[in-house]
Parts: sequence; structure tokens; C-alpha cells
Amino acid sequence: MIVTALGFDFTNGFHDTANAMATSIATKALRPKTAVLLSGILNLVGAFLSVEVALTVTNAVVKIQNSDGTPKANLLEGGGSALLLIVLAGLVGGIVWNLLTWLLGLPSSSSHALFGGLVGATIAGLGWAGVNWNGNGTKLDGLVGKVLLPAVLSPVIAGVIAAVGTWLIYKIVVGVAARFTDNGFRWGQIGSASLVSLAHGTNDAQKTMGVITLALIAAGDWTDTKNIPFWVKAACALAIALGTYLGGWRIIRTLGKGLVEIAPPQGMAAEASSAAVILVSSHLGFALSTTHVATGSILGTGVGKPGAQVRWSVAGRMVLAWLITLPAAAVVGAVMWWIGHLVGGLAGAVVVFLILVAAAGYMYRRSRQKPVDHNNVNDEWENPSRRDEPAKTEVAA
Repeated sequence: MIVTALGFDFTNGFHDTANAMATSIATKALRPKTAVLLSGILNLVGAFLSVEVALTVTNAVVKIQNSDGTPKANLLEGGGSALLLIVLAGLVGGIVWNLLTWLLGLPSSSSHALFGGLVGATIAGLGWAGVNWNGNGTKLDGLVGKVLLPAVLSPVIAGVIAAVGTWLIYKIVVGVAARFTDNGFRWGQIGSASLVSLAHGTNDAQKTMGVITLALIAAGDWTDTKNIPFWVKAACALAIALGTYLGGWRIIRTLGKGLVEIAPPQGMAAEASSAAVILVSSHLGFALSTTHVATGSILGTGVGKPGAQVRWSVAGRMVLAWLITLPAAAVVGAVMWWIGHLVGGLAGAVVVFLILVAAAGYMYRRSRQKPVDHNNVNDEWENPSRRDEPAKTEVAA
């Protein structure tokens, strides 16, 4: 389960690199390899800055922990195997969805993929009552209040802020030569993108730290519910940083080139609005998706720039992926729990892990058929519907 958790952390890193660096790469504010290196370093630093909610991170969606971070007593029999199987199956659901959306070049939420996997595995193992749907009803809480509602509102809010910011920027600099403004906005992009990377490392690494520590407590290998073992912090920080450095080039390409053609002023507006929304939401305790925020911000810059072209068909595919992330990851998590439970014991866990390895290997081989990397990430976006138009025109002539 620890190896699988670190695997999820790794996919979280390369899946979400685009949120911080896609616009900086698209506008050439940073070279592709420099951008992912900077993002990786800042994710590494951010992972050590805070572990405030790490031990209770799963409480937002499922009831497998007490409020102090200790596992539920009914899940501790047999060395905590019942809890370990739920978390293992949930992690597999999150990883499989992360890899599938990466293969398709679709930005989706790693947090929602993990939560979906955990929800599915928990329903399979404990029934519907094991899911924290609405909390106690006194405040916005549970799956609906802290995950689903922010998923709907955050991209809209970020998009409005980015649209207004972009419109104001172009109004302010009207009449000023682009060569004088672009350099300044590129530096602004680097600063705001760095802030998003730092915030991402601070927030997302905690999820993996939390589930590993929960497993250690359930198995009796750790008893301190107020602290996380240093090796867990270091391993999670390195995993998310390495994943970030390797770069999810397919998703970077979609966000940087597929939605709108981004100019430096738009890039700075997008990153600044993303950073603002992420920091405010983190302060309020919402399980925010950085992917949703970044995508909403980039779309907003397209709306806010006079004459900009927004590829709404690409945006529609993204929204569809967002809508099915939780249920799709939940189905995988539930199936993995069922398989592990059917086989039973350590053998069940090994079978689940081998299924994950096979699925990951298959998707990696598929990705090599049309590779995307730092060499072609900034190539012009090709519209599939127009791919054959030159040939048709030539035949007609």
C-alpha cells in the first residue's frame, strides 16, 4: 500500500504540472525543461511546509478515521487489513484514472480521482453509510460541501477573475508596444506560476502523507497521531517532485495550446487568478482542484482578451472528464476492493497491485505511439476536424 501510495503521489505530480507551468511554457516565458524543473523544486519545498491536515484528509469523504486521525476501531482487526484494503483499492482507482486522462491529454483532478477511488472502495467494503456525504448538516462539509460544490464553483470564479484581469490588462497597456510589455508579463508569469507550484506541493503531498501514516497506525507501526514520520514526508515530497519534473507533457500541451492561444499578459492573468483562488480556498478548508482552477483561469483569459479564439470543443471534453472523474474512479476502486476481498489476505493485495501494474504498462505503451515531450509540446494545435481539408481541396482541384 505504501508503494501504491507513492505511485499515486508520482502521478499526481506529473498530472498537475500543467496547472502551474502550461501557460509559462506556451508563452515561452520559460523553456519546457526549465519550467518543470522549477515546478518540481517548488513542489518538493512545498511538501515540507505544512502537514496540518494530512492525518485527517480522508475525513472529507469517507468514515474510516476518527476526528483525531486514528483509524476506526472496527477496521483494525487482523493488523488493520480491512482498512488497508479500502485505501489500497481507492489509490488504485485514483492512479488508473490519472493515467487514463493523461493518455488522453485531459486535465482532471487528482484529488477528485483519489476521493472517488476511496468512495467506491468504502461503499464496497462498508456500505453507503461509510461515505461522509454531507457532514452533520451544520456547515458545508462532506463529499457534497467540500468536494462537489467547490468543483462546480471554483473554475467559474477563477474564470471570471481571469477574464476581468485580462480585460483590464489589455485596457491599461493599449498603445504600448508589445515588445515592452511582453517581457514584463513573462517575469510576472514566472512569479505567479512559482506560487501555484509551491501551493500545489503544500496541499497535494499531504494526501499521500496522510494515507501512508494512516496505514502505519492501522498496522501498529506508528502511534503518534499528531505527527508524520520524517521518512514519509521525505518520500512523498520526492515522489511528487519527481513526477512534476518528468512533466505530464500531454496535459501541458492541452492546457497551453489547446484551449486558447496564450499571450504573456493572459498567462500572467491566468496564473495570478489561479494562485488567488487556490490560496483563499485552502484557507477556508475546501478540497479544491488546482486543475479546475487553472483550466477556468485559462478559459477566462480567452474570454477577456478582445478577439481571442477559445476552442470550446476542447473545453467541453475537459468538463465531461471532470463530471465522470468521481464515479469512474469510484467504480475502479469498488472493483479493486471486490477482487482483493475475494482473493483475500496478502494474496488479494498482490493481485490488486499486479492489475495496477498491468494497466499502467498498457497505457504507457499506448502513449508511445504518439509521444508528446518537451520537444513538441509547443507545436501548433491541430484541429482534428480540419486534418484532411488540404487533401480534400487538392483532390477537388
